[in-house]
Amino acid sequence: MKNKTIRPSDLNRLLRYLKKYKLTAIAALFFGVVSGVGTVLSTYLIGTGIDTLVGAGEVNFDILTRILLWLGTAYLITLLSQWLVRVLANQVSFKVVRDLRMDTFKKLNQLPLSFFDQTVHGNVVSRFTNDLESLSEALVLILSNLFTGIIIILSALGFMLYLSPVLTLVVLSVTPLFFLVGWLVAKHSQKYFSQQQNVLGNLSGYASEMITGQKVVKAFNYEEKMEETFQEMNLELYNWGQKAQFASSITNPASRFIDHVAYLMIGVIGGLLVINNVGAVTIGTISSFVIYSSQFSKPFIEISGIMTQVQTAIAGLNRIYKIIDTPNEVPDTKEAVVMENPQGKVEFKNVSFSYDPNIDLIKNLSISVEAGETVAIVGQTGAGKSTLINLLMRFYELDEGTIEIDGKDSTRYTRDSLRKSFGMVLQDTWLFDGSVKDNIRYGKPEASDEEIITAAKSAYAHSFIERLPNGYDTKLGNKGISLSTGQQQLLTIARVMLADPPMLILDEATSSVDTLTEVRIQTAFLKMMEGRTSFVIAHRLSTIREADVILVMDQGTVVEVGNHDTLMQKKGYYHRLHESQFK
Repeated sequence: MKNKTIRPSDLNRLLRYLKKYKLTAIAALFFGVVSGVGTVLSTYLIGTGIDTLVGAGEVNFDILTRILLWLGTAYLITLLSQWLVRVLANQVSFKVVRDLRMDTFKKLNQLPLSFFDQTVHGNVVSRFTNDLESLSEALVLILSNLFTGIIIILSALGFMLYLSPVLTLVVLSVTPLFFLVGWLVAKHSQKYFSQQQNVLGNLSGYASEMITGQKVVKAFNYEEKMEETFQEMNLELYNWGQKAQFASSITNPASRFIDHVAYLMIGVIGGLLVINNVGAVTIGTISSFVIYSSQFSKPFIEISGIMTQVQTAIAGLNRIYKIIDTPNEVPDTKEAVVMENPQGKVEFKNVSFSYDPNIDLIKNLSISVEAGETVAIVGQTGAGKSTLINLLMRFYELDEGTIEIDGKDSTRYTRDSLRKSFGMVLQDTWLFDGSVKDNIRYGKPEASDEEIITAAKSAYAHSFIERLPNGYDTKLGNKGISLSTGQQQLLTIARVMLADPPMLILDEATSSVDTLTEVRIQTAFLKMMEGRTSFVIAHRLSTIREADVILVMDQGTVVEVGNHDTLMQKKGYYHRLHESQFK
């Protein structure tokens, strides 16, 4: 397994987000400096106070009182500065993660459809939640400790040199061990954190799928198998998490052990210096030095203590950058123009395409559709019907050949204008959290309420909408009521009817409605399809009898072309499909 660490280029990208809030970061730096100076000054005052108490046998209370007042002030300033550092660090962290989340979400809209087909949706959601949350926590800890830690290290080192160069060398002799331990642990544990985040994403994806499909799970008595699979994935997450936590947790006790060795060395060597009266070392000096040594090593120990969060954040950041670095959809060419007033003549010329290079799907397909024709596409599951629509909409790019619309290669139109020219009603419905009115208006934001009601009536959705608690203002989704699959499909049909596009794509558009409603909607569709080029995918052949042209597909190839009567007379593939449904 490859050891994944953050690359310098990735770090530079993260720093660019931080630079947007440099004033807040500078303020955090300033208060970090104040906090560090206050901490070190407090230590100096403690040492001075001890020397005052164990001086010549009597206590100078005036000096001691002044020291205590200064010490109290230093503590107060230090506490206030530490609080401000924490507040400012939270602000920077949350804003950076907010911007990164927004940019990543924008990136989703630029990715090809193949990315979503090949990536578990719950895994993608996990990157926006678990991974970015871990990055936020790590940034807060780093920003809170980094600035203060640097000042404490430098100030403590200066004071130690001032008090005793010999004892300073003792402390510095063990300092490289902090870096060595941290490097060794990070090197060997990062792979565990990367795998932990990957498994967590897979677990989130599986949980999302099972929760969404609970009806199917219960219908097929799949509960026990689902629980076993979840338990296996959860156990895998536990194992990787345990390895990651164990490896990372070694850093902190190892750093503390090194720090305690330094204490012992200071105590022994410092005691010998006091006994032999070498270098004007006093008991107060040793006391201060022990505290300075502790403060000097404290930032290293704190960094080792947050290594778990940092390594989890690095693993999460790598997963976020995987989305950001995924190639976008093939961009429009510079010569691409906006499609205006399309007539609807569509021609497939020697089109070849496959999702997997090793498995042929569509090979040298040629189809010609005249403007205003209704084209039905039929065939067995996996014949390539929906793939044909994906290629027409440029959800996928062709391997070979061209698709021409009104005599021009579809790639010479802007992708947005091409897709806006088609209205799609799919077998899989999609509604978002919002009102019924908002969901219908999705395809035409400027539509009036009267237009929405007219479209709903045309889709035979008006009657059930009126029976909802708040009619067209009824909230749907997680925060509102749930509709049946058939009702959802009626709303998506109304959405397309409201948009009134110049060309139509109907992919099993009435698969979830009852027979009577289907007949009514077919009548509405026929009226809407008049003068429009329409592509209709249907398994129920009764719904496409009136189509001008029927394309019969098998294994990515058009095997028969004609209208219903012509194809029935041929006694071929279409005839067998028809007979299998009605006899």
